Amino acid sequence: MKRTRTFEDVLAQIERRIAEDGLTAGDRLPAERRLAEQLGVSRSSVREAMRVLETLGVVSSQVGRGPDAGAVLIARPDSAMTGLLRLHLGLATLELREVIDTRHMIEQWAATRAAAGRAGTGQPSGGHAGTEALAAALAGMDAARTAEEFVEHDTAFHCALADASGNRLVSAVMRSLRGTMRKFSVEAVERLGDTAILRAGHVRILAAIEAGDPAEAAAAVSEHLADAYPELFTTHL
Repeated sequence: MKRTRTFEDVLAQIERRIAEDGLTAGDRLPAERRLAEQLGVSRSSVREAMRVLETLGVVSSQVGRGPDAGAVLIARPDSAMTGLLRLHLGLATLELREVIDTRHMIEQWAATRAAAGRAGTGQPSGGHAGTEALAAALAGMDAARTAEEFVEHDTAFHCALADASGNRLVSAVMRSLRGTMRKFSVEAVERLGDTAILRAGHVRILAAIEAGDPAEAAAAVSEHLADAYPELFTTHL
């Protein structure tokens, strides 16, 4: 008698199917029964695997018949990562220091890469994003009237910084990290009271990138995060 596959086996098969068929966001997976037949597994195994994928934000289940049946692949990979990271932070399996350290590494690399792309040309190279989004986020911070509004545009700035690296995975990870720590970011802004020092840090980062100075861009990122989270950086920066 053939052993019933576990949902982990089904997840692996679905992942291979997505890759082999070249499916992208917005495409529909086959209906449950058809998928079970194609994978050679029980419908209950497929159902359990699809529940996991939906929980992770990879697919959105659709109820219907014929062409309307099956699950649709979701566009944003960072949405799944955000939920998982927020859960780990809430359960204290991840510390805020670890999240900030990860941001530090990613943003230093991104700023260095963005600045290097402009060095000697005054223009981004290698498909890197320009600085328009950074400048727009900075203007939004200037107009913000509450800590929540400031953090919204602050988040846009740091996500634009990741975008400027030209690496889509770095961008997705940054968006998930910022989504995870929104509450902590608002608390940090409220604790500072005056956002002038944070604004100055953003201006310095933007200026270093526009000047094509990777070393200054990396230093600006470090000092900016230290200003925002001094209690986390005192001992190891």
